[in-house]
Amino acid sequence: MDLYPLWNSLRIALISTVIIFFVGIFVAYCIAKAPKLIKGVLDVILTLPLVLPPTVVGYLLLRVLGPKRVIGAWFLSTFGLKLTMTWWSAIFATTVVIFPLMYRTARGAFESFDQTLAYSAQSVGLSNTYIFWRIRMPYCRQGILAGTVLSFARALGEYGATSMIAGYTPGRTATISTTVYQLWRTNDDVLAFKWVLVNMAISFVVLLTVNMLEKNAGRRKPAGLKGGL
Repeated sequence: MDLYPLWNSLRIALISTVIIFFVGIFVAYCIAKAPKLIKGVLDVILTLPLVLPPTVVGYLLLRVLGPKRVIGAWFLSTFGLKLTMTWWSAIFATTVVIFPLMYRTARGAFESFDQTLAYSAQSVGLSNTYIFWRIRMPYCRQGILAGTVLSFARALGEYGATSMIAGYTPGRTATISTTVYQLWRTNDDVLAFKWVLVNMAISFVVLLTVNMLEKNAGRRKPAGLKGGL
């Protein structure tokens, strides 16, 4: 059993999750403070990949990153980099697909934050940076943690957009999802089912871990609130 699809899926999911963790939190924090009209428009745009079929997302990415498109052609001619049909091409697909999950959960967490805590912290001279990392983030960590784990699990099982922009090449671009599909097409149901079980096992462990972390987090008070306010 070739383990390359497992390794490739894990690194793609990890890299894309790290990217959307920081980008998603930043965007969610900014939009949570935006005026209602602007927030509504941007929210629709940023959430669109969540409701679009993954194949449509993949098609749109090909229209932007393909070797005959402006961005793809520029990277190819300038750096000799082909942005499609490589293992890391799948990172573009998974990042776009999972971004709405992180964005919406983080935005919901920030909107539920008790703003009087921030005002109280400002009144005693604490900086906005300190307030964000030591008070706001600990307060919102359960929602952010849930968004991060759900995003990772979604990235691990992404197929539609990944198959279009990265394709399937054994030992080069194969992921668990694309491997399952190819094995099914070749009537290798036994090996396909093994990969299905691998994916389910990883997802189960990830979700079980976040449930345990959330229970522990619920028993602790945010560090920035202890004795400082």
